This record gives sequence, C-alpha cells and structure tokens, in this order.
Amino acid sequence: MSDHHHHHDHDHEHDDRPGPHGAPLTDVQLRVRALESLLVDKGLVDPKTLDELIDTYETKVGPRNGARVVAKAWVDPAFKQRLLADSTSAIAELGYIGRQGEDMVVLENTPKVHNMVVCTLCSCYPWPVLGLPPVWYKSGPYRARAVIDPRGVLREFGVDLPDDVEVRVWDSTAELRYLVLPQRPPGTDAMSEAELADLVTRDAMIGVAQVKRPR
Repeated sequence: MSDHHHHHDHDHEHDDRPGPHGAPLTDVQLRVRALESLLVDKGLVDPKTLDELIDTYETKVGPRNGARVVAKAWVDPAFKQRLLADSTSAIAELGYIGRQGEDMVVLENTPKVHNMVVCTLCSCYPWPVLGLPPVWYKSGPYRARAVIDPRGVLREFGVDLPDDVEVRVWDSTAELRYLVLPQRPPGTDAMSEAELADLVTRDAMIGVAQVKRPR
C-alpha cells in the first residue's frame, strides 16, 4: 500500500448500492432510491433512459477526460514530467478540475511496476478524470481482495503479470485520488494524440487493465 495518509473523513456520499454483495444503503441513498422510484412510478423518468445516462457518464464521458491526459503524457515528454511532478496542476492545464479531484497523484506503470488503485473504506474516486465509479470498484470484495490478493484480482480482469513485475496497490482517500498512467502499447508510434486517447480505457487508468495495441 502507498505511504500516503489514509484518513477517510469523507464529505461525500458513500454509494455502495446493494446488489450481489449485499452492501447496505446509507440514509441519503435510501432517499435517492425512493425519489427515483417515485419519479419512475409517475412516468416522469424512463428507467431505461436513466440507466443509459448513468452508463454514459460512467464509461464514456468521464473516462474520456482521463484518456486525454494519458494520451498527452504519451506524446508530450514535458507534459508527462509535469504530470508526474505535480499531477493536480498538470491535469488542470487541460481543464479537468473540480470536486473529488482537488488533489491528484498520477502513478506511472513501467515494465517492472504495475500500479492498481482501490478505496478500502468506501469509494473515493477521481471524478473529473474518470467520471462515475463503476459498481465493482465500490463493492466490498474488490476493496478487500485488491489489498490481500491483487494479482488474483488482476487475473480476474484478464491481466496476468510476470512474477518479476511488482504490483503496487494505492489506497484512495478523501484527500488524495490516484490515476494510473498505463504503458503505451507497441505499434502506436504513428498514431495521433486523439487516436491514442481512443485506446485508453477507464479500467486501465484504475490499474485493472492494460491498454491493448490497435488491431
């Protein structure tokens, strides 16, 4: 685990929705769930449209910001240096600032080090660059097993690392959020910054995936 302060005195909602893992709802979440049900019952909200909207911000709009940060770091050595030295300021250069992203640290993956991010006590997540956290990131099993058996968790995500690669697990907090800078895949030298950004996934920036080379 990282040596950064791991205090979790949060001022944001702990959104562990009940599901396969049976995580309890907070009072705020219960009210949100009741309001959602009421709006759906009255025909004011289409649940399918709501699900599509959530999916858009969870997997498309939000992570595109982070993908642009990664792609710029791949093609601009000076920006990469600033990003690793002062992540918050470098990310702000691209306009990605806001709540849940006030203090950022970017972790660079290398051939010998693979970084992986978790929030062991709830679901701290860098919203300005990754959007909404995925359900599995907030689940109890991921939060526990990422620390106890990170290689096993990575294998379940399809990442089987050689034994000589060190896996570092970083615990996000209310004060500090992390973004993984994945390795640039081979065969991308001729690609533009925009094309490179299209290769970068949310999971790669959490550290549970690797960026795949283009077909």
